Amino acid sequence: MTEKIKTLRIIHLAVCAGVLLIYFMVGNISIEHLKKIPAIDSSSVVYVFIPILAVVLGNFLFKSQLKQIDKKKSIESQLPIYQSASIMRWAVLEGAAFLILFLKPDFVLFGFLIIIYIIVLRPTEERIKNDLQDL
Repeated sequence: MTEKIKTLRIIHLAVCAGVLLIYFMVGNISIEHLKKIPAIDSSSVVYVFIPILAVVLGNFLFKSQLKQIDKKKSIESQLPIYQSASIMRWAVLEGAAFLILFLKPDFVLFGFLIIIYIIVLRPTEERIKNDLQDL
């Protein structure tokens, strides 16, 4: 089981590192820029909802994939579906972070919040067992 979790951790690290690398290379990132909260008007309110929609959609897809798992099987046999569900959730979040970066760079703070959420979703053996038991 630890080998399969190790693979999932490597994928997670690659997703996090890739998004952070793009943010630092493409985005005009500085502490002052991150501290500044952009003005939200009627034309930019949709960019505020991108992170919220990404979290909701990612979690919905994740839970719907986990519902396909046969509860009678061992945790090791459930892990491939868990892995694909996790990758799907991270991809939705990663896409939202890139949307914010490329469409509205003023809202880069919201993109960083998405990246922090992706980092928090780091796969651990305890988290995997908890997610699979909650089915």
